[in-house]
Amino acid sequence: MVVAGLFLADFLGHGAKPLSRLTSPPARTTMRVPGAAVDRYTYPGTHGVPLVLVHGLAPDGKDDPRLAAAAALLARAGFDVAVPTVPGLTRMRLRPADREPVRATIAARSGPTVVVGVSVGAGVAMLAAADASVRDRIPLLLSLGGYASAVDLVRYYLTGEYRGPDGVRRRTHDPALIQAFVDANGDLLDPSARRVLGATGAADVSLALARVSPELGRLFDALSPVRVVRDLRGTLVLVHGRDDAAVPYTESIALSAARPTHSRLVLVGIVDHVEPSRQIAVASAITDLVRMWTVAYALISHA
Repeated sequence: MVVAGLFLADFLGHGAKPLSRLTSPPARTTMRVPGAAVDRYTYPGTHGVPLVLVHGLAPDGKDDPRLAAAAALLARAGFDVAVPTVPGLTRMRLRPADREPVRATIAARSGPTVVVGVSVGAGVAMLAAADASVRDRIPLLLSLGGYASAVDLVRYYLTGEYRGPDGVRRRTHDPALIQAFVDANGDLLDPSARRVLGATGAADVSLALARVSPELGRLFDALSPVRVVRDLRGTLVLVHGRDDAAVPYTESIALSAARPTHSRLVLVGIVDHVEPSRQIAVASAITDLVRMWTVAYALISHA
């Protein structure tokens, strides 16, 4: 209970790092996994519970400084942390094969292994964890700001719209980000994809997405964790910020609805996307803190 509180304080502390101050930095070494580049964070001589941490969009992959800090924090909390690089997430070109480094890293761990995925990497984590070769070894998968449907995520970025319980909401996305994604995936721009990009208005975009080529449709399905979430064996904890602009919280609602048993949905306002919110509503802060502490406790109890 105490470690869970200290862990949460580190994560939300905005400079206050009590667990980091009370513990020494873990050792960072290279972990040998066939076909994957993996770093490992441990305290030599100890036996932490295996954990695989899956990053989101990060050009530096496992070497991203924020990811390294998160891995070190998890090690300080008692885990033996492995962090693989997901190649597609380093260059905005996610493909079904990108789950393989994660699956291989889980397979290389000894004993039951906790999996934590952040942002788009949470989707990759679920796709890998649902594989028959490793799914029985994962007692807990924690998703932070993850997505359910590749089609819905594309629709969101092209239109800025998503439908919440209180109706349609809209966000404005940086056109440069969208163009960067298009440029990185030029090989997918068949005529049906170009019709999607050329559509104007949310209704036209939705219609064009419903009529993409069979090849592109199969790719969208293969990248959608909502398709395989029922194949997970352990507990699924879905944490999402209610004001997340990168991935709408409705994606985690969809995942929870697709797997109503052994899943837990936690929507909070003290987290934006995968980082603490800088604008916290006092009225909900205490409730959100309690919810996040229970998540930290559920995670740490496996360490």
